[in-house]
Amino acid sequence: MLGIGRGSREAVISLEASIENCGRTKQWSVALRLLREGLRLGVQLVPGRYIAIASACRKGGQWQHALSVLSDMWKAKLEPNVISYSVGISACEKGGQWQPALALLSEMQEAKLEPDVISYNVGISACEKGQQWQRALALLSEMWEAKLEPNVSATALGSARARRASSGSGRLRC
Repeated sequence: MLGIGRGSREAVISLEASIENCGRTKQWSVALRLLREGLRLGVQLVPGRYIAIASACRKGGQWQHALSVLSDMWKAKLEPNVISYSVGISACEKGGQWQPALALLSEMQEAKLEPDVISYNVGISACEKGQQWQRALALLSEMWEAKLEPNVSATALGSARARRASSGSGRLRC
């Protein structure tokens, strides 16, 4: 594929640059092939490269592959961080998978990592897309408790408010 050999610094740099380029595009299948080849040859990738590959999968609508890449990262004993979790949550959101998105948010907190505005926003968006307005409102409440400023679309918030009002469960307190 790239003719990468063990110990070749130039080849590793070429692999990492190619992965980074795939991360900026929807070339998720190329990014996955590069990852597999690099792993097969014993190349130690930094967390940012795994995140770039997961991001390429996210952009290509491949949420399962994105989560698989993040799992590979953790298997390689690389510490997950807020960015890696946010990419996974975002991949789930893009794929319309609110349950795995919320599971990642929960796992993130169990790992003693504090979700940031991006983590919460994509979690809220995943819930809104899955018509899980009560969960979206619960995440919004968590954000406020964490003193984070929501950057949620007016559509998502308006949708949650409308559903809450139509269900007869009372007013949304902001």
